[in-house]
Amino acid sequence: MAKVLIVDDSPTEVHIFSTALGDEGYQVVVATDGEEGVQKAIEEMPDLILMDVVMPGLNGFQATRKIHRNASTRHIPIIIVTTKDQETDREWGMRQGAKDYLVKPVDSARLVAKVGELIG
Repeated sequence: MAKVLIVDDSPTEVHIFSTALGDEGYQVVVATDGEEGVQKAIEEMPDLILMDVVMPGLNGFQATRKIHRNASTRHIPIIIVTTKDQETDREWGMRQGAKDYLVKPVDSARLVAKVGELIG
């Protein structure tokens, strides 16, 4: 069973993503801010990470960069899932090491499809 780490400070988003992924058989781990996300990426070694951007403390761009630059976690694909929908945000997110970038609200079927695509 593939493991997905959700890094998001919104309980509503976490619930929606967790339910959609859980229904498809994914094991879900949750972090509520960027710092915790980086830590859980190292501890849990998930198969994929869903990363919000706007969070207190370490934001999603910074957390993505930290995870991508760490030799032990750089192989983990990261999908940024955020309300930030400017092209410059998308480009910056991809430069930090993200494999994909989705803008909220995200259709659950599309999210699950993207996760499956990147996990293989």
